[in-house]
Amino acid sequence: MKLSTKGRYGLRALIDLARYSEVEPVSISSISERQDISERYLEQLMAMLKRAGIIKSIRGAGGGYVLAKAQKDISVGDVLRALEGNLNPVECSGFIDGEGCEAAGGCVTKYVWQRINESINRTVDEIKLEQLVNESKAMNSDAVYGHRECNN
Repeated sequence: MKLSTKGRYGLRALIDLARYSEVEPVSISSISERQDISERYLEQLMAMLKRAGIIKSIRGAGGGYVLAKAQKDISVGDVLRALEGNLNPVECSGFIDGEGCEAAGGCVTKYVWQRINESINRTVDEIKLEQLVNESKAMNSDAVYGHRECNN
């Protein structure tokens, strides 16, 4: 499975938002500056996160974005699904009751794909935003992605 920039940049932006919105709403321009992500792209990502109910916007002077839920209640899986859609690296019609595929009855590889899908989903659902924010604070870094060469 390879995540697009939507998932990678969106998660970075959300960690930044969570870290800095504890005091006041955070502007897109401040996230953009700290994370080196274009404001236009961030606007698109924030709209997706808002539609998913992960963040909310506050209008007016001093407005910006804040989390719509507690950090401990937002998983990496929630964020990635809001931005990327389904996280399963393998789609197999053998998983769907009533549809199946012609080879479903004798296909043993579907169990491999199912285990991979379940493992990825379980892992991203277990990691909470709160953990990532705490790690970012422990590193004492504004840049969530670390070194510029990282491309995350």
